[in-house]
Amino acid sequence: MDDSMVTVNGRPRPLRGVAPHTTALDWLRSEGLTGAKEGCAEGECGACSVLVAMPDGADGTAWTAVNSCLVPAAGLDGQEVVTAEGLGTPESMHPVQAALAAAGGSQCGYCTPGFACSMAAEFYRAGRRETDVARAKDGAGEADGASAFDVHALVGNLCRCTGYRPIRDAAVGLGEPDADDPLAARRTAPAPAAVGTRIEVDGSRFVRPRSLDEAFALVADEPDAAVVAGCTDWGVEVNLRGRRAPLTVAIDRLPELRGFSFGDAGIELGAGLSLTEAERLLDGRVPVLAELFPQFASPLIRNRATLGGNLGTASPIGDAAPALLALEARLVLASADGEREVDLAEYFTGYRETVRRPGELIRSVRIPLPLAALSGFHKVAKRRFDDISSMAAAFAIDVGADGVVAAARIGLGGVAATPIRARATEAALVGRRWDVEAVRDAASVLGSEGTPMSDHRASAEYRAIMLQQSLLRLFRTAAPEEVVPA
Repeated sequence: MDDSMVTVNGRPRPLRGVAPHTTALDWLRSEGLTGAKEGCAEGECGACSVLVAMPDGADGTAWTAVNSCLVPAAGLDGQEVVTAEGLGTPESMHPVQAALAAAGGSQCGYCTPGFACSMAAEFYRAGRRETDVARAKDGAGEADGASAFDVHALVGNLCRCTGYRPIRDAAVGLGEPDADDPLAARRTAPAPAAVGTRIEVDGSRFVRPRSLDEAFALVADEPDAAVVAGCTDWGVEVNLRGRRAPLTVAIDRLPELRGFSFGDAGIELGAGLSLTEAERLLDGRVPVLAELFPQFASPLIRNRATLGGNLGTASPIGDAAPALLALEARLVLASADGEREVDLAEYFTGYRETVRRPGELIRSVRIPLPLAALSGFHKVAKRRFDDISSMAAAFAIDVGADGVVAAARIGLGGVAATPIRARATEAALVGRRWDVEAVRDAASVLGSEGTPMSDHRASAEYRAIMLQQSLLRLFRTAAPEEVVPA
């Protein structure tokens, strides 16, 4: 406890006396760093954004924007954090702060520090000049001749004054960091390694084990422990539902849960990898996941959320499950007694219930190869980005050289108590030619899959119609070479 500390804006700050359920936002504000604000307390508005030094996949550091309202302060033990105050001062503003001020992007100012931190993360992102020029051409970002700023980096930040145009102007007008920029220089050194943490305050404990075996022992001793990775659900439970777990076990930085391999037979993704890390490692090689990632919440959430966490919560509207069902993914479940592999289609047993046994953790996700030639992920929500699904559908279709569907795998979310495979629709497609008549027939079957309900996000009838339209949309947008192999 006495050794726990976080480096904030270059200064070590002890975590002495900080309760395990205290969020990084509340702790930072108690330390006098009040730039980060609470707007929603559930990771939707971005007013609480700060920068954390994270590994960049090589030997350097990526300044990563996260929602401080969702992260436990204890989870940042041994790490480096930069807040809006650490970016610059009124007398010596950081380039993103100066750009926001010059463009009139501060509006009332409440959300501005969060925007500044998210903008800074994109400002310092390595390789943005090369990777985002293509996006700039389709309106997702704009190039200034020397660089491009991906405005999707700001998807998780909401401005209550609706002043987005000046904020966007400030963002796309940014150039490259100066040669003597200290935060840019920091990227060339390794990010802080994970440290073992044990904090106890008033009988409540936060533990970051040093190994998976240690995690198994903790969970075996206290089955009701809150096991967390990205903490994007933990923060909501703490902030909005008042949860105070007697023991919180953080497993996000365990090496055993962060593996990655891409071989001839299949792909293995560690359950502790963040979605941002998984997207970078896959590099577009799994098209249905490449479609999923940009639609999964916001960059602020993806920088923390994990596949293991998304599947572990077993939410019927979790976006990852439909895509992984279409990919015929399997989960590796590990415990002190060993490992077993489970078909994801057999993993969900009821509303937020799974086959996971007490003491078991999701170690990795396995995706078999080869992939289907035709795939797609369609999400329907009230907002295009940073929103919960009303309905999600993922498709993986194999069409033979004769134009006949050889195999079909369809995963659905938001239409039943669990994510499901659309087995009846798959059967309606297999053996028929991939043409408009067969697709229309199968779409009518798809509209009756599951047991959709009416709620504040959508009516049951609307969900059924969107299911039908999703398959028709896949047919309309598929290029000929995607359907029939050469």
